[in-house]
Amino acid sequence: MNASKRTSKPGMRGATLRTRGGISLRLDIRGVVVGLLLLVVALVMSVLLIGTGDFPIAPADVVRTLFGGGTVAQDFIVNDLRLPRVLVGLLVGAALGLAGAIVQSISRNPLGSPDVLGLGQGAAAGALTVIVLLHGGPTEVAAGALGGGLLTGLGVYVLAWRRGVHGYRLVLVGIGASAMLTAVNGYLLTKADVVDATRAVVWIAGSLNGRDWNQVWPMLAICAVLLPVVFGHARGLRMLEMGDDSAYALGVPVERTRMVLMGAAVLLTASATAAAGPVAFVALVAPQLARRLTRSAGPNLLPAAWMGAGLLITADWASQRVFGADQLPVGVLTGMLGGAYLLWLLVTERRAGRI
Repeated sequence: MNASKRTSKPGMRGATLRTRGGISLRLDIRGVVVGLLLLVVALVMSVLLIGTGDFPIAPADVVRTLFGGGTVAQDFIVNDLRLPRVLVGLLVGAALGLAGAIVQSISRNPLGSPDVLGLGQGAAAGALTVIVLLHGGPTEVAAGALGGGLLTGLGVYVLAWRRGVHGYRLVLVGIGASAMLTAVNGYLLTKADVVDATRAVVWIAGSLNGRDWNQVWPMLAICAVLLPVVFGHARGLRMLEMGDDSAYALGVPVERTRMVLMGAAVLLTASATAAAGPVAFVALVAPQLARRLTRSAGPNLLPAAWMGAGLLITADWASQRVFGADQLPVGVLTGMLGGAYLLWLLVTERRAGRI
């Protein structure tokens, strides 16, 4: 599609592209630039993370090895051992950031994230059920996490339904579900023997340790299927932020759009949890940081996804640099940092009179 004219006004952050067919396209220049910078940061941190470990590799050697120019030892370490871990981190972070942007836009609430709605706890309950009661292997645990997340998302949505889904009602139901599922998870841990309890605690912490291509391909397939669905409903999601009545007036099928997008968010969160365990607060923090950087209204889907990927990879790199390789699960670090951010957010929202 060839653009015949580009117009902009002083002080505007965007540009309007007018095609020869008379179609106008609004381009948010700042949002595009921020999104590209976040993608670059995620890729740079990925290179640094690949080079970090008991056998450190310089960034230039990592890049050369990725393009087939390294030694035999570097090729084994980079492509066989560390690259799958980094790809899982990128995919999980992007999925969580995207899911958080969807849920926060649908609920029109900065606290509306998969963490607060209990989706992570539901996925953890499914995985713990398989570990403790069924003694299943990694594949069965991943399937249990996926099923637990889907059932939790369906239950929260149904309980929050009352002539539609109101944002604060969705958040409150999710908080209640999260509390109940936390109690269930604690009970399951008390019923486990020593071996299963140790395995469950390691999984529930959320970690990229030991991740390989068996986790990469399912995550990649799920993202490949869901991303077109999400971006195909991006306009409807933006309209939903203005309220149901405004969205109806603009021709958006509100309930269908909301259900499709919530289903996509639940699937993204459950699959991410199945791949890496319940990594906390990335879904809450990433969309808000992306929105602060882009300074634009709307869900900011791509910036939120790149921010989530960058946050998770950076947190994993920091945990290895500070505490040593594979000593601190990345979910513990994101939980500590995310908890501090949540407290700051609650104080800010209270001062603004929104809660």
